[in-house]
This record gives sequence, structure tokens and C-alpha cells, in this order.
Amino acid sequence: FCVGVVERDRIIDRSRVHKGNAIIGISASGPHSNGYSLIRRILETSHTPLDMPFDGRTIGQVLLEPTRIYVKLVLKLLKHHQLNAIAHITGGGLTENLPRVLPAFTEARIRRTSWQRPAIFNWLQQQGNVEPMEMLRTFNCGIGLVLVVPEDEVDDILTTCRLDKLP
Repeated sequence: FCVGVVERDRIIDRSRVHKGNAIIGISASGPHSNGYSLIRRILETSHTPLDMPFDGRTIGQVLLEPTRIYVKLVLKLLKHHQLNAIAHITGGGLTENLPRVLPAFTEARIRRTSWQRPAIFNWLQQQGNVEPMEMLRTFNCGIGLVLVVPEDEVDDILTTCRLDKLP
């Protein structure tokens, strides 16, 4: 049973992260597979039917949007760019997953207004009366993957992401 092999000098870990690096958030396709215990409770307590119209589809369709897979994008980026760290935003959200890839005594500054949170997360927060920090701990809130990169790579990486049709 083998999950993968990588040359030691190509391992992506927190060792290359340093002050001045940029953080790029790659959009999620929806809640992915996280927070569904809370989502089910919100649906039950709000008596929301899964066929309720929501954002051009039904709420059930929005909630069951397949998880975006990032491997092809990451492999493409690795061919041409320095990626100092990568965090998949799963259960624990940004508040728990991003710190795992940062060196000790390092912090990230994220402007929550720097991306547009998908409407489903706003609906979940409102219907479930979920506190903002709990939203960030439970859901990806629209960011499914985070890249920590050198500042001078940001524009080129964003261009590659846009060409892959990832907002």
C-alpha cells in the first residue's frame, strides 16, 4: 500500500513559510463534506424542504454540490511556481487548518472581506443563528484550499487559477 513518493527536497511543509509570504484562497464548490451534522440540524429546525428554491437551484442541490478536487491545479502550479505550504480547508475550517501549515510563533492575517462568501453559508449562519467564529471553525466558508506563496508569485498563480476557471 503506497500513497505517494516525493523527493525530500520537494516536500511541501512549513519550513519554507516566512514573513511576507502571501496567502491565496482557492474557492470551494460548497460545504464539501464538512459541517453536515450542523447543516442537518439547521434544515430540521428551520423546517426547510430540500426542494426549496435557492440561488437558481434547490437548496438540496446546492448542499450536495460535489467537492471540488484541487490536485490537477496544484500539480500544474508546482511545475512553475513555489508553493511554500498548502492547507486543505476541511473540518476545522480556516481557523484550524491554516495554522497547521505555519511555523511555530507565526500567524496569518486574513481579511474576511477579501472574498465573497457563497450565499449558502450566509443562509446557514442566519437560519442556524451560528456565531461568526463557529462558522469559520465548522465550514470552509467558500475557501476550499489555501496556498502560502512568495509575494512575487501571487499574480502569476492567480492567473493560472483563473485560467483553470477557479475564481
